[in-house]
Amino acid sequence: MNTTHRPALVVVGNGMAGMRTVEELLALAPGMYDITVFGAEPHVNYNRIMLSPVLAGDKTQDDIVLHPRAWYAEHGITLHTGDPVVAIDRRRRIVRSQSGVEVAYDRLLLATGSQPFIVPVPGADLPGVVGFRDLDDVDTMLQAARDGRHAVVIGGGLLGLEAANGLLRRGMDVTVVHLTGSLLNQQLDGDASLLLKGALERRGLRILLGVQTEAILGDGKVASVRLSDGVTLPADLVVMAAGVRPNVALARAAGLHVERAIVVDDTLQSYDPRVYAVGECVQHRRATFGLVAPIWEQARVCAAHLAGFGHRRYVQQAVATKLKVTGIDLYSAGDIVGGPGTQDLVLRDRRSGMYKRLVLDGNRLTGAVLYGDVADGPWYFDLIGRGVDISALRDRLLFGPALCDAQAA
Repeated sequence: MNTTHRPALVVVGNGMAGMRTVEELLALAPGMYDITVFGAEPHVNYNRIMLSPVLAGDKTQDDIVLHPRAWYAEHGITLHTGDPVVAIDRRRRIVRSQSGVEVAYDRLLLATGSQPFIVPVPGADLPGVVGFRDLDDVDTMLQAARDGRHAVVIGGGLLGLEAANGLLRRGMDVTVVHLTGSLLNQQLDGDASLLLKGALERRGLRILLGVQTEAILGDGKVASVRLSDGVTLPADLVVMAAGVRPNVALARAAGLHVERAIVVDDTLQSYDPRVYAVGECVQHRRATFGLVAPIWEQARVCAAHLAGFGHRRYVQQAVATKLKVTGIDLYSAGDIVGGPGTQDLVLRDRRSGMYKRLVLDGNRLTGAVLYGDVADGPWYFDLIGRGVDISALRDRLLFGPALCDAQAA
């Protein structure tokens, strides 16, 4: 190592995954690297998870900032905002930004995130059609709420429902269009999905299931959406929330090994040993990632290796999801689909709107779906994660830790 200069770490992506890795690295080995960060957005690092509360009016943009500019300066980090990296020369170990800035690296961290999947239908490029991935999208949606009346959200997953709820609270008439026959089909079973649909409709959302978008219509600006069943919906705004795609064009152009995303090993290292990757742009053991918990663990492991501590390995774990819609409580964790040999334990109280389903594989809890009362969610998640033998608790498991602990005592 050069005794007069510290090695250079360049981070491509100023979002949550990249900056969490830098945070962890600074805690382990402060001053080890000269760090340069490039971000495509003009903003500093903010909490993307909280875009829904900003849209709904529960938070402001300032409330969700994670690292103000002073933080970068305090840690000697050179920050380039609004200037994405457009090329990586792995032979010379140099990155080049859109504005022409070139920076050499000894280690490169790719945290390029993902992009919204824009449903490929006629009119998808009309003004008024947006994704829901960043603060600029939120600004566009808020402007539409001030100027227009009708919104169509394409996609009934977590992000789509949070967008729909936010726009409803901003005074728009909102229709959710979802391809499958149930909302949150990745997180909820059919029964819980029906309860959720009823709760959202009582709030004023219109929900159309099992239909496709055929075309987005308008003359210079979106005006309506035509569906596969022939229905045409008025629309001053169309929000594409039909999933995301890992943002891997830069990595692929640089010759890195890319499948669905940038392929990394258990240390978050790519096929090039000088290049690491974390977050939604990563593929690890055939899986890609969109939830914060696994990405935080990736950051921890990656930082350890960048710091020279090679003992940590990334291991995929069960994940839990919650819907950020005020007044609607749902929680899903682990494998809710089950398979041959699994069993379900179900508790339902129609009057209170409470539903609980636990998936058992032998003497282990492998999945949980909670609606209405989610207080026990973290306890079930812990049982899933630790692989606890629940055979002694089986007849009380649906009633949560209070009864189980009381019986054990």
